[in-house]
Amino acid sequence: MSRNRNKRKPMSDINVVPYIDVMLVLLIIFMVTAPMLMQGVKVDLPEATADPVENQDSEPVIVSVDAAGQLFLNLGQEEQVLSLATIKDRVAAVMRNKKDTPVLIWGDRAVPYGEVVTVMVALQEAGAPSVGLVTENPK
Repeated sequence: MSRNRNKRKPMSDINVVPYIDVMLVLLIIFMVTAPMLMQGVKVDLPEATADPVENQDSEPVIVSVDAAGQLFLNLGQEEQVLSLATIKDRVAAVMRNKKDTPVLIWGDRAVPYGEVVTVMVALQEAGAPSVGLVTENPK
């Protein structure tokens, strides 16, 4: 009986339980931090150092708000003032065709924050999963 107790395990039997524990801890860390990195709307001041938008592969839809509060959309070559309802309808059509298209707002520094938020809400209602604000790097 004492002979069986003193036998050593062969080298091919590696205990993987500690590796599984480490892997599960890393999995939990990634599961907790990933939603924090992706949620919310990117909001920066007109002059700020900001990271580029993640989805650079497709052409973004850009809604511009000038100092007078007039709205413009960068679809095609048109440069005419559009209503918020028209922009919402056109962005909804783009989102139906290509759901991963980034949507950005170019807001003039003089535009009140409430007007920019109204445009952001309309774009999210049109189907944009997130709306980013475009800023310039400080000089």
